[in-house]
Amino acid sequence: MDQDSKIYIAGHRGLVGSAILRKLDKEGYKNIIYKTHKELDLTRQISVEKFFHQEKPEYVILSAGRVGGIGANSSYIAEFYYENNMIVTNVIHTAYKNKVKKLLYLGSSCIYPRMAKQPILENELLSGLLEPTNEGYALAKIGGLKMCDFYREQYGTNFISAMPSSLYGINDNFDLFTSHLIPALIRKFHEAKINNLSNVVVWGTGTPYREIMFVDDLADALLFLMLNYNDKGHINIGTGIEYTILEYAKMVKEVVGFTGEIIHDLSKPDGVPRKLLDVTKINDFGWKATTSMITGLRIVYEWFKENYSNIETANTNQSI
Repeated sequence: MDQDSKIYIAGHRGLVGSAILRKLDKEGYKNIIYKTHKELDLTRQISVEKFFHQEKPEYVILSAGRVGGIGANSSYIAEFYYENNMIVTNVIHTAYKNKVKKLLYLGSSCIYPRMAKQPILENELLSGLLEPTNEGYALAKIGGLKMCDFYREQYGTNFISAMPSSLYGINDNFDLFTSHLIPALIRKFHEAKINNLSNVVVWGTGTPYREIMFVDDLADALLFLMLNYNDKGHINIGTGIEYTILEYAKMVKEVVGFTGEIIHDLSKPDGVPRKLLDVTKINDFGWKATTSMITGLRIVYEWFKENYSNIETANTNQSI
């Protein structure tokens, strides 16, 4: 893949896709194509086939999908399963039919069993039961990973899969019901600060551990893989560092400058107790994450403040 190669980014407006777009642009890639959801519905096979036939991308980075936090995954399990399954099936199969040179499929660390051995090696996949609160999403993501391997085995495609840890960053979803942990915390603490509230409510006990990576580090890793990795099977991408949910809340509180209390809503679920990826494989290939948690939080909070007036204000009474 060189700087003139025709590269299709599926999901370019999302957290991951927009970071990939920024990275490729920064590195001088000039022939990048993308479509909004209104322009191209990836759940519709005929639309995907028409797009690939007309555009003929040489390389595909598949970061599109329906995503959300524990509340959204629990409430809309059927939609998460259906929409992600359709996107994965349509894009991967059509990429094969149109002789795409290389495809990078992006999964999620939630594909691993709820009680997987920690840190989680790639071979822990399908070794136990999934976390019930995101089972629909996880099954769809596992299907995409296996589809890449099956097409590689049967048709000789160079389709690879990457499994990142949880993410945060610029262009994140800050809706308090559908977002992930970090953007929800940023919004909660910011609104508590500007409204002079005395406390911020955090779901659950705060004791589960999470590994959360700055999305620009992920984009750097994905370009690295497109240029250097061509093996079957998926590869973990993460920081190798974990904190408890309460520790993340305290870091966000510090960055935002909120002086009130943190209160736990014990009626809400914790999710999996621990989820740390073993990143030995990608580290051995020559890539490591470089952005510290505090540095990343400061970058994102500055972006959030600058764009706060444009962020959807619905669900402000929800907690995470």
